[in-house]
Amino acid sequence: MSGLFAALSSAVAWLGSVLDPLCGPIGIFRLFGSGTLLACDNAGWGDEISYGFMITATLALATLPVGLLLGFFIALAKQSEEKSLRLASNIYTTIFRGLPELLTLFIVYYGLQILVQQFLASVGYEGPVEINAFVAGMIALGVVFSAYCSEVLLSAFKAIPRGQYEAGDALGLHRGRTMRLIILPQLVRIALPGLGNLWMALLKDTALVSVIGLPDILRQTGVAARVSKQAFEFFAVACLLFLILAMLSSVVFSALERWTKRSEAGR
Repeated sequence: MSGLFAALSSAVAWLGSVLDPLCGPIGIFRLFGSGTLLACDNAGWGDEISYGFMITATLALATLPVGLLLGFFIALAKQSEEKSLRLASNIYTTIFRGLPELLTLFIVYYGLQILVQQFLASVGYEGPVEINAFVAGMIALGVVFSAYCSEVLLSAFKAIPRGQYEAGDALGLHRGRTMRLIILPQLVRIALPGLGNLWMALLKDTALVSVIGLPDILRQTGVAARVSKQAFEFFAVACLLFLILAMLSSVVFSALERWTKRSEAGR
């Protein structure tokens, strides 16, 4: 089994090196950064910055489904007839929309370590415990994203006429099938612009994980800037990489909006 995991890890690493947009075989740094501080391999900082770029993109993509799923259930809880569910969901969104994202990150990263350490100590384990920085960043950004996402989805739910649910009941559909076949397609179309804005905010918030040691774009360019004394050049590269991610995201969300509008027109 360990051999299988090692083979999978090697395959993923090889695929990542091939598809690397910065230092891959046809990467930007490899093609245009030769002889500069952005050169790949041991000649420059290209490999380190490329790794940070992949970490930032992976963290944002891993956080997105977590935040969407949590936000969806919180939005449902806000509409529940059960008073305790509405109260709990409102407390959740108030806390994580009110706290600064950096403070939430510290609470998750250090707080989880303390909780896990205390739990393990209660069962007799006294060794050191360290929470993975990537997982902590994903959890912290995920709960913040879900708090804002729930408000966007709640507004989208309210924009769907109540008659849509009644139509599903009249057709004999189970409430789950009504949600999947009738409500969700309309919910996605209505909420997509707001979710696109939240995704852009999530991309920017990934820079916060550099303070807990995760080698993202900002941390890698910061290290390069301190060592090389070329702060302006490296932080300009960081700005450019974040802008590239933002532009690619804009293209994707624009395509999704056009697709949802065409799907709605064809119904």
